[in-house]
Amino acid sequence: MEERTALFAKNVRAFVRKLPKSIISIEDGRQVVRSSGSVGANYIEANESLSKKDFVVRAKICRKEAKESRYWLQMFDDLPPGLLGERDKLIQESTELLRIFSAMIAKF
Repeated sequence: MEERTALFAKNVRAFVRKLPKSIISIEDGRQVVRSSGSVGANYIEANESLSKKDFVVRAKICRKEAKESRYWLQMFDDLPPGLLGERDKLIQESTELLRIFSAMIAKF
């Protein structure tokens, strides 16, 4: 999962670099870069947790950040077809990460 969450953050960054430059895309891009990176950073913290309760708290943060990433990605709706397809793949990955973290939380 560490590799997968890191790849998600890297792919989001690559996507944001391709966006047409406008005040909106710059601001929304900053938001999605932060939230996508936070998914993996908090997963690393979860793996180093001191207790099951701490793990669950960190996994919930991962889930929250994946959900936030999906939200910001959905804000990019006026894009050329190639970028829309790339955005949709990132939305799908954020949704899958959200479900994985939900399953982890449910196990505890």
